Parts: sequence; structure tokens; C-alpha cells
Amino acid sequence: MGHTIGRVIAVLLLALALAAPAAAGSLEEAKAAYDRGDYATAARRLRPLAEQDNAEAQGNLGRMYHSGRGMPRDDAEAVKWFRKAAEQGLAFAQYDLGTMYHQGDGVQQDDAEAARWFRLAAEQGDADAEYNLGMAYLNGKGVPQDDAEALRWFRLAAEQANVFAQYTIGLIYSEGRGVVLDEAEAVRWYRLAAGQGLAAAQLNIGIAYHDGRGVPQDNIEAAKWYRRAADQGLAGAQYNLGQMYAKGEGVPEDHKEAVKWYQLAAEKGLADAQYNLGVIYHEGDGVPQDDVEAAKWSRLAADQGLAGAQSNLGVMYAFGRGVPEDYAEAVKWYRLAADQGLAHAQFNLGEMYVKGKGVPEDQEEAVKWYQLAADQGLADAQHSLGVKYASGDGAPQDNVQALKWLDLAVATEPADNSLRELRDALIEKMTPDQIAEAERLAREWKPK
Repeated sequence: MGHTIGRVIAVLLLALALAAPAAAGSLEEAKAAYDRGDYATAARRLRPLAEQDNAEAQGNLGRMYHSGRGMPRDDAEAVKWFRKAAEQGLAFAQYDLGTMYHQGDGVQQDDAEAARWFRLAAEQGDADAEYNLGMAYLNGKGVPQDDAEALRWFRLAAEQANVFAQYTIGLIYSEGRGVVLDEAEAVRWYRLAAGQGLAAAQLNIGIAYHDGRGVPQDNIEAAKWYRRAADQGLAGAQYNLGQMYAKGEGVPEDHKEAVKWYQLAAEKGLADAQYNLGVIYHEGDGVPQDDVEAAKWSRLAADQGLAGAQSNLGVMYAFGRGVPEDYAEAVKWYRLAADQGLAHAQFNLGEMYVKGKGVPEDQEEAVKWYQLAADQGLADAQHSLGVKYASGDGAPQDNVQALKWLDLAVATEPADNSLRELRDALIEKMTPDQIAEAERLAREWKPK
């Protein structure tokens, strides 16, 4: 099952709400106006206080400039007010200023300056800043890369129930990054984040149950956690839940339900889901058979570089299924998939060179692609490569190599009588020593 584990790699976004004021009077009035959606009044209340060097008013005015509420969005002006408040030691403004430097909003992007401001806020116990400083150490952005220091800051943030820190600690234990790999500890941290509703953590708990990593293997539990994340719209969870329905793992097998979840994930751009939909529409499994729809979804996945989808789209062009027959276009898609090492695409590209479809006929080029696919164990390619060695067409005539490849193909496809007859006819032309050598080579062969 093609599961995906998300990784939080960006800093937290600025909060859109105003920070609660510590002082009475106009600050409270500004917050009340903001909370009821009267942003213009909130800005008018804040500005005089900000100009009088009230740090909280400055920080909150910066947030209004950044969000564009109550005035046109102006990141440079937001940075100005964040800086004034941050220099007075206001933690949330230090955090916000760090975020602006990290994202390059209103200032030139500068990871070192971002980390400096995150640190000042983190040292005051700001959980979001602690988390972002941990991310800076984890990724070596603006500070030397240091897994131990990253974990220290993540733990401080997690102790304040920062959901992203809890989730990221789970990832760290799952990968053994700077700690002893511990799947059970990873799940413990994922549960804390999942309990706060983080969809990525719910997905990872589902994966843990499906694969039996850190918890007993349990498909029912896996499906439960996938559903929680899928209901929040997480594409990876929607795809995985579709897989569960397609295979009847933890839920009754239901191909229509599988299609429903694949569709939701595919519409969010998940290539694996788009690929699966292409296959499903081609086969009519849970939906009416529709090659045009199959080609549409296959193309979306192929455009994202998914080799299987590229290969399938090549087949559609080669045979005019859901698209006009176009050998040159078929070759294009086969080649993209073949260059990624997909054996079926390599074989099909070889076939196009044999027949001169979409490319000039070139038996040596065909042999090259057959060889790549045969080396991976594809029986059709081993068969074709054996024939090429037997005939000397595109390859040196060599009955020993021919028998080796035909033996390997027969071992994979023992019920193929025509293949067996071809091999037996070749054996009749060979000496006992040649046969023994070919059989030795076949025994010693290992897929690449």
C-alpha cells in the first residue's frame, strides 16, 4: 500500500487574531472591535497607542497590516511595527518578526535573522517560537544543523501542547533522527497531536496500525484513523482509506467507496490517487468503464512524473484508447517512464523500435530496452531478448544467451506453451556443453 507520511517543514503562520492586551482602556476597545469584525475601528484605536510606543499596540497593528484587515495589506509596514514592539521585548512581536524574515515578507528573506528573533521569543517561553527555532536547527536554516538542539526546543514547545511540535517529535522518533529509532515513542507523540485534531498525526497513526509499527498490526484501527484524517480533507489519508476499501482491509471490500476516496484525493492533486482512478476507469471497477476518463486521470498523474501513469498513457496512445492513436506520443510517454526504470515501459519502448512505430525502426535500440527490462525480471522482455540472440537481429547471434533468457522467461511463465516450444526448438540446435552453460547462467542470474 502506497502510504504517505507528511512532514511539517514550514514555520507556523502568523496568527490572524489580535493578541490579548495586558492593559485596559483603548487596547481592550481595539480588541473588542477586532473580535466583532470592525477592523477599521480596531486600527484607529491601536494607531495612537502604537505611536506612543505601546508595544502591544505596535505588535497588534503590525498583525493588522500583515493580514490586510482594516487597511490595505502592507508587509513592509507590518515589519516596521513588529520591529518596534520586538525591540521592546514583546515575545509575540519577536516571533512575528522572525516569521517575516523566514518568509521574506516585507523584508529580504534571511534565515539567520529569523532564527535570531525566534530565539528571543522562545527564551521568553513562546511555544510557536520554540517550535520554529527547533525547525531551524532541524533543517540547518540560519543556525548550524543540530538534531539534539532541535529536539530540545521541540520538547519545550510540546510541553505547552504545541501540536506541531508533538507531531514533529513523533517524526523524529519514527526516523531515528538524532535519537534511537522508537516506533512506539513515535506513536505516543502522534497520539498527543492527533488528540488535538492534527490530521497528519492521525494519518501516521493509521499507517502505524496498518504496518504494525509501534503498535500491534490492526487494519480496523488503521481504517479508523485514516477516516479521521480523511474527513478533514487530508489527501494522503483519503487515498489510504480508498486502498483499504479496494482491498477489504479493516472495512468491507467496496470498490465504489474506494473510488469515492480516490476521487477526493485525486482532486487535491495526489498523483497516486489519480493513477488509481485511471486504472479503475480503464477496467470499469466500481465505475462504468470509460477510457476517456481513464486517460484524463492518467495524464494528470503522468504530468506529475508518476512512471506507472506515464506508461499507461503511452499504451493508450499506442492503441487509441480514450485518446487518438498516436505512436509518437506513445513513444514520448513510454520513454519518460522507461527513463525512470519502469520495466514494462522499457519493454514497450523496445517494441516500438522493433516495429518502427513513432520512431525509426532500430533493432539494436530495441535490444537495449529489452535488456533493461529483462534485467529486472520481466518475462516478456526476457522472451524477446532470447529471440533476438537466437536470430542475431539487433544483437550478436548467441544461442547460449538466447537459451539463458528463454529459460528465465519459461520459469516465470511456465504455462506459456508457445514459449516452451520456442525454447525446446532452440535446445535441439545446441550442443550439451552449450545447454549446460546456458542453464548455469540462468541459475546464477539475479535481477538488477
